[in-house]
Amino acid sequence: LGNLVAYEKDVGETKAETIGQFRGLRLDPLTDGLKLDGSPFDSAARRRFAAKRLGRATTATDAADPALDGVGLLIFDEFHERSLDADLALALSLNGRDLFRDEQPLKILLMSATLEGERLAALLDNAPILRSEGRMFPVQMRWGRPYQAGEFIEPRLVQTILDALHDETGSVLVFLPGQAEIRRVNQQLADALGDRRDVLLCPLHGELDLNAQRAAIDPAPAGKRKVVLATNIAETSLTIDGVRVVIDAGLARVPRFDPGSGMTRLDTQRISRASATQRAGRAGRLEPGVCYRLWSEDQHEGLAAYGSAEILAADLAGLALQLARWGVAPAQLVWLDMPPAAAYAQAQDLLQRLGALNDDKLTAHGQKMAELPAHPRIAHLLLRGQDLGLAATACDVAALLGERDILRGGGADLHSRLALLSGEERARGTQGGVQRAKQLARQYRGYLRGQATKPVADPEHPRWLGALLALAYPDRVAQQRRPGGAEYRLANGRAALFAEADSLMKQAWLVIADLGSRQGQREERIYLAADFDSALFDTVLAEQVRTVDQLDWDEREGVLRAERQRKVGELVLSREPLSGLDENARSQALVNLVRRKGLELLPWTPELRQWQARVMLLRQLDTGTTSEWPDVSDSALLAGLEHWLMPYLGKVSRLSHFANLDISSYLHNLLPWPLPQRLDELAPHHLKVPSGSSVRLDYSEHPPILAVRLQELFGLADTPRIAGGRQVVKLHLLSPARRPVQVTQDLANFWRSTYAEVKKDLKGRYPKHYWPDDPLVAEATARIKPRK
Repeated sequence: LGNLVAYEKDVGETKAETIGQFRGLRLDPLTDGLKLDGSPFDSAARRRFAAKRLGRATTATDAADPALDGVGLLIFDEFHERSLDADLALALSLNGRDLFRDEQPLKILLMSATLEGERLAALLDNAPILRSEGRMFPVQMRWGRPYQAGEFIEPRLVQTILDALHDETGSVLVFLPGQAEIRRVNQQLADALGDRRDVLLCPLHGELDLNAQRAAIDPAPAGKRKVVLATNIAETSLTIDGVRVVIDAGLARVPRFDPGSGMTRLDTQRISRASATQRAGRAGRLEPGVCYRLWSEDQHEGLAAYGSAEILAADLAGLALQLARWGVAPAQLVWLDMPPAAAYAQAQDLLQRLGALNDDKLTAHGQKMAELPAHPRIAHLLLRGQDLGLAATACDVAALLGERDILRGGGADLHSRLALLSGEERARGTQGGVQRAKQLARQYRGYLRGQATKPVADPEHPRWLGALLALAYPDRVAQQRRPGGAEYRLANGRAALFAEADSLMKQAWLVIADLGSRQGQREERIYLAADFDSALFDTVLAEQVRTVDQLDWDEREGVLRAERQRKVGELVLSREPLSGLDENARSQALVNLVRRKGLELLPWTPELRQWQARVMLLRQLDTGTTSEWPDVSDSALLAGLEHWLMPYLGKVSRLSHFANLDISSYLHNLLPWPLPQRLDELAPHHLKVPSGSSVRLDYSEHPPILAVRLQELFGLADTPRIAGGRQVVKLHLLSPARRPVQVTQDLANFWRSTYAEVKKDLKGRYPKHYWPDDPLVAEATARIKPRK
């Protein structure tokens, strides 16, 4: 086979030490999973890893090797988790294999206990599927009552744990969605167990230090048993000695990227059947076991077969950077699931703002970013920080952004967290988080090479924290809406606020490092931020500033204003008035106002809306051919404002002047002769009925409505039609008091099957009126009775 490279996403701490040089492996602060950062084809790291495995020396001077020279087999383990890294690596592996098909073909092996075998086999050119039962002890399933959406599940979970401790032997592994639930269940169990010494409560999540994690994984001391409260980190990564009971809440907390906001939110959702199988399997690793599931057996069949691929709901900035480095677009690769177009476009836009892309081509700065095992935002922060002579601080800030909050409950100010890393503050924060952040900062320092090119004069000044954050998050520079208030407006146009009073609310400008919303929250919440000196936009952050000439309306005064604005995203830094307005630019500003506020800004009348509906009816009836009738729908009119409205805006200088526009004439001009005459013929305002009355048609609905008193239609056999017979009207048949008694588009059927019953009712209510037995031979009348 040649050399072998193993690609594992989720591995235990012991394995992490073994393959840590392959790619930057760390706990993902959002999901508690182990995260592989950087390029899946980082040749130097891959070769160093292979050298360590094979005991031979290689140099970092080897070129990038898309052919994976010397490698015969590439293994993807736990592929069922469908991580973004795994999907990207597989797509690039398949592409590299196709590019170098003349050489020894690369073998690819996808492994997991729960795979979409047939789908993956088809992706790999009908690759064979190998199945092995392995060594697995029987696991007895115990089902709970049906889970209710939105249920506060912790009380039932605590009771189930207590029941399992009473009924079963061995240690217990409990799956919960996140840290908050782990802390609450841990406290409730401690209260319920009281003085019992035979049960050890062992939380297991990414924020704990290594000793606490080992305490959860190691065998329980003699005479004791453990209750391990874990997130889905324990689903496939670890074997916990002594566990023969699994209690599964059936929930997982999943990050989802919103391309509209550029932010990642955490959603709590039901797990898949494959994930439930993986979790239950933890109970049968060492001996026969039991799995308690807090949902019913019927509900289990309704769960999704497999979990959703991360690529469908993730931030794709790192993927877009690696594809640019590889020199391909997503459509040129073979994917199990194609990256969503909206999220990919958002990622490319971010990379362009970070200077990594220019016309979708990787820049020199982008190449350096791609070589760092970090998210593109962090890579940009590190490289620019080094240029400014702030490498040490940049590495500390990058490490803080890569970890959960290391000072829980310490307010939102990131300066206090930075002080913990520098040693200025001690005995605060979570020890495990602080130590991991320090280790990550050291790793980042090892990646940076070279000298500062534009060193700042005062590198120890505290304002550089805000500057470094703004390099990573230019879209999260935020300006306070009112002095001392909790709400800020971000450069991306969105709003965020502090959920409770914070010292940072004294600052007019912030950069927000961590924000988001959870289920049930309407606004974005600010979790971590730093004060920001907006004067930096004149110096080191000048590339984020753009100058635009803005012609727009002052909403409060209702007048047109022309300004030259300096902006950072949607935030205005400064403005100055513009004189000597170009007439075309002025009219375009008015058009933009109408487009933004909608056609309701214009003086529409009910009659003009009827005209619009009549034209659109005839256009819609021209099926299969190019219609001679223009598109006068609201969307088409908004798109064509420059054509039909802009020439008439010369006298508009205030918002109230729009009411004086004769838009009826402007719109009627869109119908060339002889269409106005044909409009009255094919879609008339009124229809003449047998009584002699001319009744108005209502085109606001489809089909058009003819509301007419029943007595005026005596003698009419069929429903009236318009548009040359192509459109039947909808009849609203009215009583003498003009109240609806029947709605129909089939008048002949009404006379035949329904009229007799309607006549009985109307004759009782209106005895003086004329109600003939045979309406088809009766005389129509608009009076109480026909004239003699």
